Amino acid sequence: MNNFKNIACIIVDDEAIAREIIATHLSKISHINVIASCSNAMEAFSIISNNQIDLVFLDINMPEISGISFAKSINKNIKIIFTTAYRNYAVEGFELQAVDYLLKPISFERLLKAVNTYFEVYSEVKTNVIPEIDSTHFMFVRADRRMIKIDFDRIIYIESYSDYIKIHLASETIVTRETISAIEAKLPNKQFIRIHRSFIIALAHIESFTSEHIVIHGQALTISRTYKKEVLKLLEKF
Repeated sequence: MNNFKNIACIIVDDEAIAREIIATHLSKISHINVIASCSNAMEAFSIISNNQIDLVFLDINMPEISGISFAKSINKNIKIIFTTAYRNYAVEGFELQAVDYLLKPISFERLLKAVNTYFEVYSEVKTNVIPEIDSTHFMFVRADRRMIKIDFDRIIYIESYSDYIKIHLASETIVTRETISAIEAKLPNKQFIRIHRSFIIALAHIESFTSEHIVIHGQALTISRTYKKEVLKLLEKF
């Protein structure tokens, strides 16, 4: 059994979807305790002043007070993992001795690597540094004014329509106002692959494929030029 103390962390991001994705990922990792999810730096200042915080998942590009300014103003014992959609902020982030720098959309595997770096470098206990991962096989999405649990193995494919998506299950289709990139970040990489800007498919439900299309649940879905090389390389391994 690992000897880690629980790590108190907060999430600071002005985008609700980004906060939700990070929180979902962190819920799968033992020894991580999310104290608060903040939409701006002022909320985060208040949390830090009233709680012992070890780690902050911090968006760089926020209104009023940027993540960089926030990081410079807090106690240096509080460690930072920067999150952003913009690659050009990486250098400044590392100059502040951040634990890591995560580019959105953030996959679970990439976030876990950053958390492991924190444990290896900053944890008081240096043995058994890889935290236990809870076996989570589902996600929650907002639909019909409630959060709905969806088991990953029930998903056949996901289809994007501008600012909302359809999650196709065997017996129903769930519609949620979400971007396909945000949903992609929640999915386990080994079970799903993106084949088009508008389609993510479950590998287990593929019926047949050519170099142009994949047939899944009776539907022929186009493989776009952007994803073709990666998709075909993966499928030809099976």
